Amino acid sequence: MRSRRSTLAVPGSNPRFIEKAQGLPADEIFLDLEDAVAPSAKEEARKNVVAALNEGDWDGKIRVVRINDLRTHWAYRDVIEVVEGAGAKLDCLMLPKVQEPDDVRWLDRLLTQIETAMGYPVGRIGIEAQIEDARGMTNIDAIAASSPRLETLIFGPGDFMASINMKTLVVGEQPPGYTEGDAYHYILMRILLAARAHDLQAIDGPYFNVRDVESFKRVARRSAALGFDGKWVLHPSQIEAANEVFSPTQEDYDHAELILDAYEYYTTVEGRGAAMLGDEMIDEASRKMALVIAAKGRAAGLRRTKFFQPPAD
Repeated sequence: MRSRRSTLAVPGSNPRFIEKAQGLPADEIFLDLEDAVAPSAKEEARKNVVAALNEGDWDGKIRVVRINDLRTHWAYRDVIEVVEGAGAKLDCLMLPKVQEPDDVRWLDRLLTQIETAMGYPVGRIGIEAQIEDARGMTNIDAIAASSPRLETLIFGPGDFMASINMKTLVVGEQPPGYTEGDAYHYILMRILLAARAHDLQAIDGPYFNVRDVESFKRVARRSAALGFDGKWVLHPSQIEAANEVFSPTQEDYDHAELILDAYEYYTTVEGRGAAMLGDEMIDEASRKMALVIAAKGRAAGLRRTKFFQPPAD
């Protein structure tokens, strides 16, 4: 799995923002052709995106383009022009407003046709599916199973909140009057379970109050605690916060690696299915949990500071 702790949205119609994004520490950059681009600027934005992918320095970043809703007349030209023009420099296409599995299959088939025509490896370009309304949420299990290209499910809170008539104007915040629990808990868990059932990543949507970094962290910790892999960021000030929240602490990372080493030793050398690591019992379930934290730590570039020492004879 590629690391997607921070997924930075960049308008395809703004060359200055595109250039600046190349030097920012976001795990993923998606160049947007949809909501961030005015209808009159969409054709020019495609050209900007193709040029940026071909000429920019995106080293170490996942390169994604969000196309327009497939129900618009822009979508098919987005795919054709971007993939034919810069497919070799593209990692994924993001499909917004996914409502049913055939939406993803449409993009899969079109990508296959273009890859075949251009001589690209068929299937290399992935798909990110954005869930933005009640219909998409209802069909989320089928959507998650719709294509081997699918890499992530993404929560699109703004459109989703509007689709269910949620009483709020602040994207990402609790609706006024909701004082018990979390209004988004079911939504986030539904996305997460569908993603994990099909070995996909789950990405939380944006928080629109971009200058309130502490509130961004508060909201991000909610989805990170559930098991989400990352979150959209709309401003450079949110990037470091997302990278921090969706990475394990050094202490947790070291502990996970110790569990893996100890479990390997006790099961292979001593032939035991359960053992003690200090005051903690570890078994196969411990190993599976440690694998998750260790993988996130490695993807975040953490280095071990503690190492397992087998007990003396």
